[in-house]
Amino acid sequence: MENEQKTYRIDGFSCANCAKTFEKNVKNIKSVENAEVNFGASKITITGDATVQQIEKAGAFEKLKVVDKNQPKPEKQSFFKKHREVLISGLFMLLGFALIIINDGQNAITTGTFLISIIIGGYQMFWTGINNLSKLRFDMKTLMTIAVIGAALIGEWPEAAVVVVLFAVSESLERYSMEKARASIQSLMEIAPNTAVIKTPAGNKELPVEDVRIGDIMIIKPGDKLSMDGVIQSGSTNINQAAITGEALPAPKSAGDDVFAGTLNQSGYLEVEVTKNNEDTTLAKIIQLVEEAQQERAPAQHFVDQFAKYYTPAIMVAALLVAIIPPLLFGASWATWVYQGLAVLVVGCPCALVISTPIAIVSAIGNAANRGVLIKGGVYLETIGQSRTIAFDKTGTLTEGHPHVTDFMTYGDYDREAVLALSAALESKSEHPLAASILDFTESEDVEYSTIHIDDFKAETGKGITGTIDCKIYSIGKPENFDDADAYQSEGKTVMIIKENNTVIGLFAVIDPLRESSKAAIEKLHKMGSRTAMLTGDNEKTAGAIAGTLGIDTVYAGLMPEDKLDAIKNMQSDHKVTMVGDGINDAPALATADIGIAMGKGTDTALETADVALMGNDISQLPFTVNLSKRTLRIIKANITFSLVIKLIALLLVIPGWLTLWIAILSDIGATLIVALNGMRLLRVKE
Repeated sequence: MENEQKTYRIDGFSCANCAKTFEKNVKNIKSVENAEVNFGASKITITGDATVQQIEKAGAFEKLKVVDKNQPKPEKQSFFKKHREVLISGLFMLLGFALIIINDGQNAITTGTFLISIIIGGYQMFWTGINNLSKLRFDMKTLMTIAVIGAALIGEWPEAAVVVVLFAVSESLERYSMEKARASIQSLMEIAPNTAVIKTPAGNKELPVEDVRIGDIMIIKPGDKLSMDGVIQSGSTNINQAAITGEALPAPKSAGDDVFAGTLNQSGYLEVEVTKNNEDTTLAKIIQLVEEAQQERAPAQHFVDQFAKYYTPAIMVAALLVAIIPPLLFGASWATWVYQGLAVLVVGCPCALVISTPIAIVSAIGNAANRGVLIKGGVYLETIGQSRTIAFDKTGTLTEGHPHVTDFMTYGDYDREAVLALSAALESKSEHPLAASILDFTESEDVEYSTIHIDDFKAETGKGITGTIDCKIYSIGKPENFDDADAYQSEGKTVMIIKENNTVIGLFAVIDPLRESSKAAIEKLHKMGSRTAMLTGDNEKTAGAIAGTLGIDTVYAGLMPEDKLDAIKNMQSDHKVTMVGDGINDAPALATADIGIAMGKGTDTALETADVALMGNDISQLPFTVNLSKRTLRIIKANITFSLVIKLIALLLVIPGWLTLWIAILSDIGATLIVALNGMRLLRVKE
């Protein structure tokens, strides 16, 4: 029997390296088989068994706490309480400098003042750093601990205090930056109410959502938010679904329509039958997938992780060589070069580099989620922007997905109602998207077809349907060189002909209107440098007319489902391809493309099928997604480059002996601030 997996929310992460240390500590608990920290979502998933006390002990070095989602949220701490150690340490540091000025130099009192500053601001760092050293584990706190102790040993107490205070400020900055980036995702968790008003024989009762069961009837008054997913049993209203779909305009809803947890009832009184448990609502799935997305590391994150793995030990070796080679080989001053070695340790602290990628990924994914675009991982976020071609399925993607009959005609002496009736009888057994349009048209003409008996019904994907009625074989399918179809097809209509024993007896022309947003979306994608392609089962004339209207670059027409897959592979021969479809009929093509994007409408299918889901079922969200990806790539590359260049420049100051602990720590905190602010710009991308 496999050990159970449990997930805990963690409060207090200050940096990615600390999260890794915490993960290792939890893995070392005897009863734990495996542990995986999701730094972006502030969670840990544990396979095995561990108590809350054991988990918090593993994170004691960082004062980490397990957050119980069922307990009330702790009150927000005041700024002073949250940063009291840093503030008090900073005050003692400033006092020390004031005493140096007053006394015209350093004495025992000033040294004691700086020591107090170091202890208050750095005791937690020292505890972790010394513990790491005992286990030969080298991270940022290890580097800082060695640097501060070394500075104290050579009498540089003022600079040791400055290093401690500024490093503490840097950690607070990292924590604040990540909290700000996570806020857009955590806000999703607060959208749906924790209670629901349920109709019972004894009257209406307010229950915790955990106690609400499938089949219960929720009472939703105007202005209320929905707590659970369900189907409206009675009432009509307009519902703001922005939390799920990103759509700004309210959607009209009435009896029989699906509604989602976290959406806002704007006008009517509703009775809603609950269809999903609290943990299975669409909103809950979105939150889960968005949090998991942060764990799907982007290629840039893999680079940073691998680089940092070797970078920190290399910096320690470099610092040692800087400290000992000049005095040993050239007779230089030990004090001078030990000081330079300590400065190398400080400047080598990889804070900015480590935070450069996760803060950008979390900011971008959080922003997208709040706009109704679900991106399932950093790797997908990167790849969208790298795709040179975006391929579209036609039906339900570029079009509205609600085809209707525009023209119907019969041939020979065949009666109009008779041809309509047998056509509807055949299509009633079909699941093809166009079948519903023929049934709707037939019913609008008040033609009865339910009594017609069909034998030997067959449906061949991409070809059509056949069946036997009164010993005659009837079929509905593509026109295949039927001249009368040309005029309709040149207007972008799909033509189907009805045959009796291979003789044409009727023709339907059907149109699926283009989405209003399709043309504008295609134009924006072209301006971004993307090529576009359309994959459709329609004939070349119909497909060409639609592509011409939208300005699509390449058309693949007359495709069977397996042909769509081949078309994607063909385009992938020399560049990456993104495929946009409805998440159902296009599953093979979506899976084969480098990135599969599903049109959503808040459905489970869209959530589960593709790498990205446009929850609003609106293609206008696509240019925003591509733009967000491209900007994320640029910001990640800029952050990594800037972090490394700043380190390199500071390290080059060692050659003339100009590097000081002041410059070292200021370059680190400056780089951290800049990459954090740069990454957080992705929270503000709007289009």
